[in-house]
Amino acid sequence: MQEAIKHFKKTKYSCYYMYLAVSSVYSLPPLLFMIFRDMYNVSYTLLGTLVVINFCTQLGVDLVFSFFTKYFNIHKTIRAMPLITAAGLLIYAITPSLFPQHAYLGLAIGTFIFSVAAGLNEVLVSPLVAALPSENPDRDMSMLHSLYAWGVMTVVLVSTAFLKIFGNHNWMYLTVFWAVLPIIASIIFHIVPLPDMDMTHSPENKGTSSKRAFGLTLCTLCIFLGSAAENAMTNWISVYIESALHIPKALGDILGLALFAILLGLVRVAYAKYGKNISKVLLYSMIGAVVCYLIASFSPAPIVSMVACVFTGLCTSMLWPGTLILMEEKFPAPGIAAYALMAAGGDLGASVAPQMLGAIVDSVSISQWGIKYAAMLLISPEQFGMKFGMLIAAIFPLLGTFLLVYMIRYFKKQKA
Repeated sequence: MQEAIKHFKKTKYSCYYMYLAVSSVYSLPPLLFMIFRDMYNVSYTLLGTLVVINFCTQLGVDLVFSFFTKYFNIHKTIRAMPLITAAGLLIYAITPSLFPQHAYLGLAIGTFIFSVAAGLNEVLVSPLVAALPSENPDRDMSMLHSLYAWGVMTVVLVSTAFLKIFGNHNWMYLTVFWAVLPIIASIIFHIVPLPDMDMTHSPENKGTSSKRAFGLTLCTLCIFLGSAAENAMTNWISVYIESALHIPKALGDILGLALFAILLGLVRVAYAKYGKNISKVLLYSMIGAVVCYLIASFSPAPIVSMVACVFTGLCTSMLWPGTLILMEEKFPAPGIAAYALMAAGGDLGASVAPQMLGAIVDSVSISQWGIKYAAMLLISPEQFGMKFGMLIAAIFPLLGTFLLVYMIRYFKKQKA
């Protein structure tokens, strides 16, 4: 066992680095949304559509792997995945600069390409880490997902400093820089050994199989709601702090999205070291997220609203990796197809929630009743639209709370 752990040690660290490298795919676009709005006159709805393209593409990849895993060479796919990420980021950066009249089309194409790689990352890296010999697999999984948060924090800090020093109009050079990191990841994956990975799952009798299918469906629904709760805030916190709370962009990005990511990472690291009873962790996390969204929506004080946005990171930190841990706990050796199904649920939530929030902001801010209530509250219609969007987004963790109460009872009954 110890010899096997030592043999794949570099592989585990390579997976960790890959999560860091791919984090730019998730965290860089939201930082650039207001720049795209100013430079290319892109509406909030179209910005939300970029998020939909991102996560719906990942969802498509997830579904393909859920049903057709056996047709892929997993090791070759893992090694190609970072190069696809780099290609998408380069197109994302270069096309709007060369063809500014078709800037949105270039952004959409680039988003589609690096989203394919992001989908592969979700489907393959988690089961790759799970397949590695380990004395504490839960710790390795939580640590893996914590590195996504540290990657987000790094992207936010470096990107904010770059844009502050060199100006928003040079955003494309920043994107090219982030494209280099996945290329390094591809080189590393060509060097380290990769383990054999279970493509499906072990055979089961009909009764057990039906219970497994229902249990996996519950876990998929849970990760959908948890991902929606996390990504509605992740994708809009920068815009919300700047436009609705009137806090300067650089300060808002650092105190908002960066702190959000720090809390995300700290909680995942803490769970990796001390965590237990994942079901209760998930339940309390959903409840906390509901409270944070409500405070962000209703508080008249900008600082209080911003703190609530940031603390959403603490509450939602374990919702995605925690549901994976719960699945592994209830269904040992689930196989790549199960991970792909879970990734599909997570990506669906990550696409639905941000797009819904963007559409709500656009529609409410131009509606008669939105303008009326904004005037009553002495804020702009756009500010009222953002706050109303945050209120509606609270429905995801609220539904997640009810679902987890049922899941805890269901799995307890199954165990008995």
